[in-house]
Amino acid sequence: MKQPQAEAAKALLRQHGIMRLAELRRAGVTAATVGRLERTGEVQRQARGLYQLADALPGLHHDMAVAAKRVPGGVVCLVSVLSFHELTVEMPGKVWMAIGAKDWMPAGSGGTIRVVRYAERFLGEGVETHIVDKVPVKMFDVASTVADCFRHPRKVALTVAIEGLQEALRQRKATPAEIAERAKGRGSYGVLRPYLEALTNG
Repeated sequence: MKQPQAEAAKALLRQHGIMRLAELRRAGVTAATVGRLERTGEVQRQARGLYQLADALPGLHHDMAVAAKRVPGGVVCLVSVLSFHELTVEMPGKVWMAIGAKDWMPAGSGGTIRVVRYAERFLGEGVETHIVDKVPVKMFDVASTVADCFRHPRKVALTVAIEGLQEALRQRKATPAEIAERAKGRGSYGVLRPYLEALTNG
């Protein structure tokens, strides 16, 4: 017997955490079914065209999972990555998301996502995937993130960049050589170098 659409939708959301309406429709669930589940309170809309079960318990970094679904081609970056890895006490109010220079951003995402335009050569380098609330989230690795924090002084305070560097080394989440290599490739080695040397030679 074919599974009713409402039950199929809930099973999919239970498995994937958060799904776009387009993903649910590709799985055979109609928009009308999703609308009924939302009206009965069984499903919640997280953003335009983005849904999860109403009884789902969001984790600490739930906003990252939502951002990853809203901007599938984006990569979480800068202070958001530092926060995810517990390398800063700074709590970003928005999810920092790197996208290409000409990439499109979904309407209305400015309230929860802070966009940083990256050159294409950086977007595919040093990227890893973490599962957040059952959603695969792409983010830059620690070494790349630390290098990028020093590369964006207008977006990341120097004190936060230094804290990220210090904690990455102290917690052994990146080696001095890895950070130096990423910084050289990403154009921030000149700024980062004295702090790296002070922390490793002290």
